[in-house]
Amino acid sequence: MGCWIRAIALVGGLMGLLGSQTALATPDPAKLQLKSGSALVMDVNTGKTLYQKNPTRVRPIASLTKLMTALVVLDARQNLNQTLTIDQNDRDNIKHTYSRVRMGTQVSRRDALHLALMSSENRMASALARHYPGGRSAFIRAMNNKARQLGMRNTRYYDSTGLSTRNVSTAQDLAKLLSAAYRQPLIREFTQDTSREMRFHKPAYSLMFNNTNPLVKNPDWDVRLSKTGYTDEAGRCLLMRARPDQQELAIVLLNSVGKRTPVGDANRIRKWLKS
Repeated sequence: MGCWIRAIALVGGLMGLLGSQTALATPDPAKLQLKSGSALVMDVNTGKTLYQKNPTRVRPIASLTKLMTALVVLDARQNLNQTLTIDQNDRDNIKHTYSRVRMGTQVSRRDALHLALMSSENRMASALARHYPGGRSAFIRAMNNKARQLGMRNTRYYDSTGLSTRNVSTAQDLAKLLSAAYRQPLIREFTQDTSREMRFHKPAYSLMFNNTNPLVKNPDWDVRLSKTGYTDEAGRCLLMRARPDQQELAIVLLNSVGKRTPVGDANRIRKWLKS
């Protein structure tokens, strides 16, 4: 009888030790100092929020908008091979940003979607909205309807590019957008692409486009989907699903100052999880 009692006590002690080690292995949110104004880190497999900072604060989201643009295009099941024409209506009259895409360029809807997602090409995102049934106003309505369907209660869209500062959301809402976008294979494919040479036939010219997220080139991050954004008002933004160190993560970073800050914050998150 005494032997059984000692054995049970030993097993209990071992289980307690393992439990304490597991507790020690859980990252302490207080030890993660991020420079982004809002942030959210989730373990995709468990659905557990590992870290959050101002997750419900409403902020401008810049080109993170283009993930919703892509969802609306794909939901409409429009012909991806249809030719779209870039014209004066696609010129940026909000921020007056520069684009290498020439006026009059003809491009397939598939390639326009590819460039809007991979390299955040504003004229392509504008053309996608213009060539939607009912035009740009119907497209914006569809964006906001989709946001409501996804439970993004603090999100509003006013244009398809993200150049409008009235396009706003929260880290919490954007995690829902990330989840919905991940269910679209084409969005995953285009946002994982590191670069692409596009050859336009009318007029005839070619351009090399690169992914705006440098982490897609880093195999250690194993990026599954990502989108960056930047305006003066929104700061640097990053929305990403990745699998560093065999852990599937959803990461939302908003309102970072400094071009490399979102990448720096992402690396700080990874180091924190390994601590």
